Amino acid sequence: MKIDVLGLGPGNRDYILPEVEKRIKSSDLVVGGKRNIEGISDLTAGKEIAYIDRHLKELVQSMKDKMSEKKIAVVLSGDTGFYSMLGYLRKNFEMSELDVVPGISSMQYFFAKIGEQWHDAVIKSVHGREFDYIEALKTSGKVGLLTDDINTPQEISRKVWEAGIEATVYVGENLSYSDECITVGKAEEIKSIQKKFDLNVVIIKGEES
Repeated sequence: MKIDVLGLGPGNRDYILPEVEKRIKSSDLVVGGKRNIEGISDLTAGKEIAYIDRHLKELVQSMKDKMSEKKIAVVLSGDTGFYSMLGYLRKNFEMSELDVVPGISSMQYFFAKIGEQWHDAVIKSVHGREFDYIEALKTSGKVGLLTDDINTPQEISRKVWEAGIEATVYVGENLSYSDECITVGKAEEIKSIQKKFDLNVVIIKGEES
């Protein structure tokens, strides 16, 4: 049997695709992060659960051992093709062994929330990664970033401001959840905000975009 690799969307249950729900319900074993699985507990009741943690090699071997007799669903945050575990699974399974169903990514969701198209944007993660988003902003005029505790909205805005780029910065916190918060301002304004943003995504739009 093929292993289902399923995108859960940005977080709120309303954004899980019906096809994804159907495949979770029909599975025998659900593999995923603890928070993700807890968020779909009604779909996984009575099923075998395996959590994604640092023991990835052991987890993969267990999946290989069980996939011939059990229907396995791997649930991932957001979209399966957007900074997800799909890359790791592709290195350990043949593509013929996987059946991938996408979800709505936090970035896709956020661009929709602010009424912007994203086909012309540069989309990257600075979550534990280095990326020259200033150069990308100069080139494309529109950049979407996944952040971390170092590359915060304030730090990103500071660099944009210091580069002398006139831009609007959008910060989306806890996207799709009941406590969702969207902050919009010029880079000069966002860089000076005295607060720690919750889990967030940043979009930078140059004035001429």
